[in-house]
Amino acid sequence: MRKYFQEIIVGAMSLAVGMWITLRHAFRRPVTIPYPYQTLKLPARYRGHIELTRDDATGLPKCVVCGACQRACPSTCITVDGQKPEGGTRKTLTKYILDFTTCSLCGLCVESCNFDAIHFSRDFNLASRRKEDYVLDLLQRAKEKR
Repeated sequence: MRKYFQEIIVGAMSLAVGMWITLRHAFRRPVTIPYPYQTLKLPARYRGHIELTRDDATGLPKCVVCGACQRACPSTCITVDGQKPEGGTRKTLTKYILDFTTCSLCGLCVESCNFDAIHFSRDFNLASRRKEDYVLDLLQRAKEKR
């Protein structure tokens, strides 16, 4: 009989402690935000997918198609291609594909680029149900952002 009342007292104490914690947190400022209508400020060191950096003078990407980013990528998610125009001195970028489904955001591609031709974007809301939406044509995206 004594154990029966002891369990009731322990249960009541546990209930009181839980109610006290609930009451204490009920009047605090909420941690969540109404997401589609408000967003949190991104940290300065946030890493999104990579983007091509444009030259201020010409408006074209700075990429010289050296392939350093493609070789440095441990995930092999970058495909770079270019061609040398007739009479031109250097290659021009014709294709820059990023497969974001395999990218680990390690940053080796950005570090290996000697021409500052790529940087991390600030895009964070990349929600989709299709894998094809995460294979990004960065050259096309750079042209659209002009």
